[in-house]
Amino acid sequence: MDIAVAISDPAWKSVVPDAERLCVESANAVLGAVVKPTELSIVLSSDAEVRVLNRDYRGKDKATNVLSFPSGLSSDLSGTDMLGDVILAFETVSMEADRDGKFLQSHLRHLVVHGILHLLGYDHETEEEASEMEQREIEILAGFGISDPYSPVLEPLQ
Repeated sequence: MDIAVAISDPAWKSVVPDAERLCVESANAVLGAVVKPTELSIVLSSDAEVRVLNRDYRGKDKATNVLSFPSGLSSDLSGTDMLGDVILAFETVSMEADRDGKFLQSHLRHLVVHGILHLLGYDHETEEEASEMEQREIEILAGFGISDPYSPVLEPLQ
């Protein structure tokens, strides 16, 4: 697996010093069953940057927590699958974690997992799709000791 993590908003590093490691571990947990070599990019960005991408590529002029952009390429000459890009917006992710009583690190892991599952073809447009995707997220996050992110139960404060 080749997982590149870029941190374009320094707020990530100041609030979550181990953000890069958390992203790589989370990505590996999702891609663990993938046998073929895979390349993936994760960008820890800002609301401003995500808003521009969301506007330009999805027609929604607002920030969102995570965007996933599949590469559309099955493999390069080396046989490596080019999975795509996952981009997270610091301010939105932080606000959601605070609002929902979650650790920022847990919410970051959840959204990395969520974004990669989108790249793998999971979606939540229908109730059936949402249920399948959420169950997969719950299983993966449990491996990190993170409780069901869709449960209204708050995490203990640090």
